[in-house]
Amino acid sequence: MVKVKICGLRRIEDIDYVNKYRSDYAGFIFSKSRRQINLEQAKKLIFNLDKNIKSVGIFVDEPINYVYNISKTLKLDIIQFHGLEDNNYMKYFKNFRLWKALKIIDKSDVLNLNYKYADGLVLDGKVAGSGKSFDWNITRGFKFERDLILAGGLNSENVESAVNIVKPDIVDVSSGVETSGYKDLNKIKEFIERVRNVK
Repeated sequence: MVKVKICGLRRIEDIDYVNKYRSDYAGFIFSKSRRQINLEQAKKLIFNLDKNIKSVGIFVDEPINYVYNISKTLKLDIIQFHGLEDNNYMKYFKNFRLWKALKIIDKSDVLNLNYKYADGLVLDGKVAGSGKSFDWNITRGFKFERDLILAGGLNSENVESAVNIVKPDIVDVSSGVETSGYKDLNKIKEFIERVRNVK
């Protein structure tokens, strides 16, 4: 069964929503973004997060000490790197479970998989968090041999098609379950139900 990550959580209501509808992963952004939170906010949110939901911290080209301190303090289940982090950078976190995001523009981007410390690869659009998807057909015929996380422009209307084309292990959504910039309970419910019902 395809798993679901709801990303960009920043309010206690958001935690209530994912707890209620049982997403598999909860994403917290610690780099510049309108959804960015700090360590103290994250402590409160993760404390209230259902223990069966895995916490994912998202970082973009941050100093190693900053990432390490937050990840260790919060006992994050997964660190997701969304910038230009390479193997030399990622080796400092090899004791953590790591996901590395790739910006997919054309087929050559799918070939760039030389991230030996990454346990999972996040396929995203050109601009993360923009709500715009890439051409999913680019991924046809590739064997990724590790967790494949599909992000970028997903919503309840297109996620079934996306899953059938890309065949990811996990789908990752943020703006697709928001209304006026905030997480929407009904959109989260519908998104998760659509994913769970994919044949």
